[in-house]
Amino acid sequence: MDVEVSQVAIFLRQIRSRSYEHRQAMNILSDARLAGQMTAILRQELDSMARVIYLLTQTVERRTLLIDTSVAGKKWPKITDKEMVDIAQELQGWTQSVYKFSCAFIHLSGLHDYKDRDPLALLSQEDRSAILHHCRYYHGGPMQEDASFDNLIPFFPRIFEKIASNLYCYLRALERGEELDIHEV
Repeated sequence: MDVEVSQVAIFLRQIRSRSYEHRQAMNILSDARLAGQMTAILRQELDSMARVIYLLTQTVERRTLLIDTSVAGKKWPKITDKEMVDIAQELQGWTQSVYKFSCAFIHLSGLHDYKDRDPLALLSQEDRSAILHHCRYYHGGPMQEDASFDNLIPFFPRIFEKIASNLYCYLRALERGEELDIHEV
């Protein structure tokens, strides 16, 4: 007997499959110290988390439309990554730091010259401080006062796990049909 799989179940499967692949890729990339690609994986996992959080803040009708659109392989209408990240920032105080830093690695930039120039030195003092503060607070380091990008690389797998664990909590909430009001958090 064929059981029809709901669009929500397909969407959840897509996200979980993507996250599982990200975890495998992060392990391989970490072993090879391919930091540019590790940040790209962080950005993709953050994209999944931000999308799920966004869905949890939408009406049932809008949520259904967006899930159906995603399952059909189409782009979500009238919503930007920045808007989704802004909503996620309300729930997760670290989302903006990871987003801004990892986006710089998605697009070709001076940060890709990280083997010869420290990308942290290319950032504003405010952005650099925010990244290091969040990494120290959530992941225990790097503790050097003048921490460099090279000091930050070993923490990327931990950052990934933080994003992934939050993603899985939000996926379970979506699975249960919950709604989030970011103004009540």
